[in-house]
Amino acid sequence: MFLFVGLGNFGKEYENTKHNVGFIIADKFIREYNFSNSGNKFHSEVFTGSINCEKCIIIKPQTYMNRSGIAVSEVAKFYKIPLENIYVFHDDLDLTLGNLKYKVGGGAGGHNGLKSIDEMNGKEYHRIRIGIGRPEFGDVADYVLKKFTEDDRIVIENICDKIVNNANLLLNNKELFLTRVKGNI
Repeated sequence: MFLFVGLGNFGKEYENTKHNVGFIIADKFIREYNFSNSGNKFHSEVFTGSINCEKCIIIKPQTYMNRSGIAVSEVAKFYKIPLENIYVFHDDLDLTLGNLKYKVGGGAGGHNGLKSIDEMNGKEYHRIRIGIGRPEFGDVADYVLKKFTEDDRIVIENICDKIVNNANLLLNNKELFLTRVKGNI
C-alpha cells in the first residue's frame, strides 16, 4: 500500500495558491484514478483507490502546512504504511516555475510542511518537489499564499498532468518517470 500526500492549506482563501500545489496534484490523482472519498479522518481528507493495481491512499492534510506531520503520522500508523511507501507532493521556491525534482530523504529546505513530516515520521520518504519560483522582491510568505496567474496556472497544470499520467512509473521505475515527466518541460 502507498500513501500520497498533497501538501497545502485548507479553506477557500487558499485554493489555487502557490503553496497549495500539493492539493492541486492530489485532486488530479483523485479524479484521474477515480479515488473514493473516505471522509475526514486522521486530520485529513482521505481518499482510497488504486493506481495500476497498487492500493493507494491519498490525503490532503487539514492541519495547515506547518502541522502536516500529524496527518501523515496518523495515516501511516493506522494503515501500517512504511516510510519508503510515502510520497509527498509539495511546492518548492528554489525551483523555477513548473520544474520538478524528485528525491528520497534530505532536508526540508525551509518548507514547514516537510519539517513537520520529518519531525514526526523521519526523513526517508519520497519527495516530489514542484517549482513555483521565488519572488524577485517582497515577502516569501505573501508570495506562496498568492494565487497563480493564468499563465502560471497553465504551467503548473501541465507538470501536474505529466506526474499523474506517469504515476505507474513513479511507483515502479523512478528513472523512466523522471525522463518522461521532465522531457517536455
